[in-house]
Amino acid sequence: MPRVLLSVLGGCVLGAAGCIFQMMFSNPLVEPGFLGVSQGAAFGAAGAILFLPASLFWVQAASTVFALTGLFFSYWLASRFRFGGWILRLILAGIAVSALFASAIGLLKYLADPVNQLPAITFWLLGSLAESSWTRFWSIFPLTIIPLAVLLAFRWKVNILSLQDRTAFSLGSRPHREKLLLLFCATAPVAAVISISGLIGWVGLIVPHLARRFLSTDVRSCLPGSMLIGSIYLLVSDTLARTLYAGEIPLGILTSAAGALLFILILTRKHAGESL
Repeated sequence: MPRVLLSVLGGCVLGAAGCIFQMMFSNPLVEPGFLGVSQGAAFGAAGAILFLPASLFWVQAASTVFALTGLFFSYWLASRFRFGGWILRLILAGIAVSALFASAIGLLKYLADPVNQLPAITFWLLGSLAESSWTRFWSIFPLTIIPLAVLLAFRWKVNILSLQDRTAFSLGSRPHREKLLLLFCATAPVAAVISISGLIGWVGLIVPHLARRFLSTDVRSCLPGSMLIGSIYLLVSDTLARTLYAGEIPLGILTSAAGALLFILILTRKHAGESL
């Protein structure tokens, strides 16, 4: 049961965050880890495995802290850039921060003990819910349910913030402040889920496409739809991961493979533009 609930909760979080990111940036190719969140969490977990006592607490704490560090570093870096508009600067900052964390992860893997530490880091990076427990579930439940409630309550606001900043401001919004709040509420639960499951790719990228295709591009419908579809997607993927083969398949492999195939299918359909 805790594994099922973690699958549902994780898919809900990743789907919601993907929807928020894609609408806020007006870009259908961004995902929750876009602003250095995923790579930051991976760096934190790898560092905890390498340098801290072997404990679930330290891995969770380090991955969560560095995931949020990736978000705030990207936001700060974007404010220092002098090229392009705000969205473009944030995109470029996210790419730079992700690259920095990726290179740091490579260094940690090089320094890791190849017998014990390196396999642990590699397996964590592949993503898995094999070690689910009630303790893990309750450790992230409040960190996910509260930001999700905020996103649901203010989902109508995302429609306004997806417009140009001048237009949003003329409609009574404060774009920079409100975008920062919603980005934090989208990123914090992702960091909590990643700290438990490891890296799980493509859920936050493909699920919003499916929600827009089957429901609506209006965030008031798309966000709840993304949460529902994401929960089903991750639950089915995790079920297949532990039943297709005698030895459990890493969850991130299945979600990435299925997500890439669905993405190709969407783009090759006649009305692909409706979901993008």
